[in-house]
Amino acid sequence: MKEEEFKTVLTVNDAISAQMVAGMLNENGIPAAVFGADSTALLNVVGKIEVKVNAVDYDAAMELINSPGEDVDEAEAETEGEEEI
Repeated sequence: MKEEEFKTVLTVNDAISAQMVAGMLNENGIPAAVFGADSTALLNVVGKIEVKVNAVDYDAAMELINSPGEDVDEAEAETEGEEEI
């Protein structure tokens, strides 16, 4: 079985923003998960928290994130181009 490939669509410094974006993606039919929130909360530090989607959903996720009217704080969020894990 081939391991699913994930891509980062958003990197933020707080878990709330990451959860909001992941929730918005999930509500629109794009499976999304937050990575890094548990470790930053456990260590009580600010760190890199990523929202990742399946590689096949990357373009649709980026279109949704970048569409006008979405509640994504652009000053706080960085979109990643080709990062894969």
